[in-house]
Amino acid sequence: MQTPGTESDVAVFCRQVRARSGELQEAMELVSSHGLTSVTVGLLRQQLDSMVRVLFLIAQSDRSLRSRLIADAVSGKQWRLLTQDGKGRKVTDRDLVEAADLHDGWSERVYRFGCSFIHLSSLHDHQARDPFAALPLDEREIVVDQLNYYHGAALSSDSTFDEVAELIPKVMQKVTSNLEYSLKDLENDAHPM
Repeated sequence: MQTPGTESDVAVFCRQVRARSGELQEAMELVSSHGLTSVTVGLLRQQLDSMVRVLFLIAQSDRSLRSRLIADAVSGKQWRLLTQDGKGRKVTDRDLVEAADLHDGWSERVYRFGCSFIHLSSLHDHQARDPFAALPLDEREIVVDQLNYYHGAALSSDSTFDEVAELIPKVMQKVTSNLEYSLKDLENDAHPM
């Protein structure tokens, strides 16, 4: 229960997300200007983490569940859902990404690709082995279509990772803009998509 004059959990949560977003945007400017490609993908993945969390909250039609999840985020608790047998289970990245993917259709691919740069992987050898070329053709085509349509690129499925990586700051700006719209929806108690 909120006492008069104190901030709501939603206000605190949105402030937390905006603070993180602002820092990630500043970091993106710095690392992209120094050509630190792996780090730019990791920063984008972190911004997308905020986005999928906000979309997951908006997807909750049960307002008491939404409120509890927000309160848990504000107090530093791990998100949990009740299972059919009445037990609790941790909210997984898959839960978050599936809810976001229903909304936008591209979150899962970007999130998964970004995870490969958060965790040590063969993609960190991108100077010697092109990680974009290593993706299956259908995934490269999806990425190219998205980047060409939403960011005015002129890429093909034969484009290199370096060509794709040049667009990461633009993608970050787009995700950040969408995140802000979603935060406003959350503040306005938006209904599930």
